[in-house]
Amino acid sequence: MECGSKLYLGFYCEKPRAGIGFVICFSRSGARQLSTRILDKTNFPTVLSSGLDGAMPVESGSSAAARQAKQKRKSHSLSIRRTNSTEQDRSGLQRDMLEGQDSKLPLSLRSNLLDLFSQIEREFENLYIENLELRREIETLNDRLAAEGQTFEGADLAKGALKTKASHSTSQLSQKLKTTYKASTSKIVSSFKATTSRAVCQLVREYVGHRDGIWDLSVTRTQPMVLGTASADHTAMLWSIETGKCLLKYTGHQGSVNSIKFHPTEQMALTASGDQTAHIWRYMVQLPTPQPVADMSQQTPCEDDVDFSDKDEADGEVDGPNDCPSVRVATTTLRSHQGVVIAADWLVGGKQVVTASWDRAANLYDVETSELVHSLTGHDQELTHCCTHPTQRLVVTSSRDTTFRLWDFRDPSIHSVNVFQGHTEPVTSAVFTVGDNVVSGSDDRTVKVWDLKNMRSPIATIRTDSAVNRISVSVNQKIIALPHDNRQVRLFDMSGVRLARLPRSNRQGHRRMVCCSAWCEDNTSCNLFTCGFDRQAIGWNINIPALLQEK
Repeated sequence: MECGSKLYLGFYCEKPRAGIGFVICFSRSGARQLSTRILDKTNFPTVLSSGLDGAMPVESGSSAAARQAKQKRKSHSLSIRRTNSTEQDRSGLQRDMLEGQDSKLPLSLRSNLLDLFSQIEREFENLYIENLELRREIETLNDRLAAEGQTFEGADLAKGALKTKASHSTSQLSQKLKTTYKASTSKIVSSFKATTSRAVCQLVREYVGHRDGIWDLSVTRTQPMVLGTASADHTAMLWSIETGKCLLKYTGHQGSVNSIKFHPTEQMALTASGDQTAHIWRYMVQLPTPQPVADMSQQTPCEDDVDFSDKDEADGEVDGPNDCPSVRVATTTLRSHQGVVIAADWLVGGKQVVTASWDRAANLYDVETSELVHSLTGHDQELTHCCTHPTQRLVVTSSRDTTFRLWDFRDPSIHSVNVFQGHTEPVTSAVFTVGDNVVSGSDDRTVKVWDLKNMRSPIATIRTDSAVNRISVSVNQKIIALPHDNRQVRLFDMSGVRLARLPRSNRQGHRRMVCCSAWCEDNTSCNLFTCGFDRQAIGWNINIPALLQEK
């Protein structure tokens, strides 16, 4: 309906028990909305018939001019902020709604409630504006980093949801921006190491065939040299390192296979399982003809490649190697635990083994007789790992009680134990080095290096950004390989200096949590192996001399 210099638009919606109508007044040019009024079922026809000018509130010329001036000053946020005159219209709109609604609450109380909700809405609007400004800053930052060939890992912040805590002040947001710029600066600096990392760390081969996540892996200490993996699919597999072909599958367990270790001199494997047992079984394998190693370094743009998709390409059913022979019966079964056996290892000499369980105990067995020699108790919560010293009768056990314990069996008459409390979260693993050191990793995102001669405090602490799983230390150069929950694998030296991060992108590397790492410096093609819950093990070639030269 047209009336003078104004244009009116009205509509009415009828519901079974209520109805509501709107009358909106525009300027004749249609440039802006002058006012709005909500009408109920009783007064909508009356207003339309009696004349709209008397029913519609109209802004004065001074008010409209003030509104235009204010909108010009804040043109960058017109789509979000409300002007003062709009707030007045909204207050009038709310009063009209109150009058037309049926409620048992007093009108004054209802009005106060609406005022409070309006204040909350304004707070969220202000917060939303600040978020948009932060997003623009991050987009600008990403553009700068893209020009340098990098992308900020926190770019997802620009796609994040609206922050729900209205108490965040502008100073806090400014501090976040400063942190963002600081992180980006370190990213740009680290980019200078990208070319070196491509040459130092190369993915050589993937070992695919398990139908569930792989918890543990290790390499045989005798010839023929093969890779062993322990999986949640109730099997353990032996692989040709050179070809990636499955050579043998062990199917004797009734639960998840949680660890695998090889005898120091014989072709025997020790596996621990969720069926509350540990098995010792013999194997015989024949290595296939080696195939040329594909150069996958060209597929590694840089060590900080961003995974553009979290899609797990291994989620589908994997056709396991059905043509490889299998072993179904164990030579020796060790039964004494009342819970999941999470790890097991051979003592020096291979005549005894130690097992760690969720029943909070570690057991020492005689291999020949299968008899329980000692039960190592004292941990307050479930054990997570156990490891033996390569040359001495020492055992270290890790636990969810945030401690690890050193058990000394060098003197047959005295079995001493030392408790170490260096972590604040569950200790996921603690391993010996060839020398006199113990390295422990934890869910508290730290790795600590200890001296056996003085274990009161660590000699080095490595702080990371993700929980650390089963670590491994190279024999010759003592390089620590850290597998993380966040799918990364990092290399550090014993003094805590970061050496490299293994390449990972949407084309290669682990796609889920990395559970374990294992060094094998005697192999020329692959000297580091990792496995994870993406159902695959990966063989890496680490150029250790070049890595240490860049240190």
